[in-house]
Amino acid sequence: MKLDVKPATLIKRYKRFLADVTLTDSNTTTIHVANTGAMTGCAEPEDTVWYSTSGNPKRKYPCSWELTQTKQNHFICVNTIRANQLAEEAILNGTIIELQGFDELQREVKYGEENSRIDFLLSHYSNNDSNHQKKSRTYIEVKSVTLLEDDQGYFPDTITTRGQKHLRELMSIVKNGDRAVLLFTVLHTGIDSFKVAKHIDKKYADLLQQAIDSGVEVLVYKAKICPEFILLSERISFQ
Repeated sequence: MKLDVKPATLIKRYKRFLADVTLTDSNTTTIHVANTGAMTGCAEPEDTVWYSTSGNPKRKYPCSWELTQTKQNHFICVNTIRANQLAEEAILNGTIIELQGFDELQREVKYGEENSRIDFLLSHYSNNDSNHQKKSRTYIEVKSVTLLEDDQGYFPDTITTRGQKHLRELMSIVKNGDRAVLLFTVLHTGIDSFKVAKHIDKKYADLLQQAIDSGVEVLVYKAKICPEFILLSERISFQ
């Protein structure tokens, strides 16, 4: 994914969806923040913010925060919309080798008993002995990983009842005979290994272990990030 971004210096993030920044010409402006999370370690004053600009004249805040460049020179993608876009790109170009051989890819498909939408549904067709096509399905839930603590990557960065719901839904998918995959996209260049954040959300950690035991697959792929592009590039360890 190519980027068209410009740098600024973060003053502060507030009201979840807004941040004030100092532009390179020393003027200040307010930009949109497409991230509802805690953004722990991703929004420190004086960090470099890389922002994109929309041509939509109806937008109140035309600029959007895309990347943080920390004082340690780590790049973090803070725009959570990008996680699904990067995952789809990596599935289609073959980077995620565990998710190949499908015949159809659908986005945001309703499923489950708790009124959920799966990020991606891959359908597979094959001819049986009667020359009829049989469909198998792979349900993929995508999560964005940006929390770095003591050289270790974690998810979640806060208690996530929504994430807990998704784990219950994925376990039901496996029980019904389909494949379920939880794909963690690591969007922080300083993260090289990943753990579930049991110290932040123990219930999520316990549910994740139940999901793994029930047959839900976990994949963790890390992104290469710079102001010119972002792409998922390699699988890293899940501990």
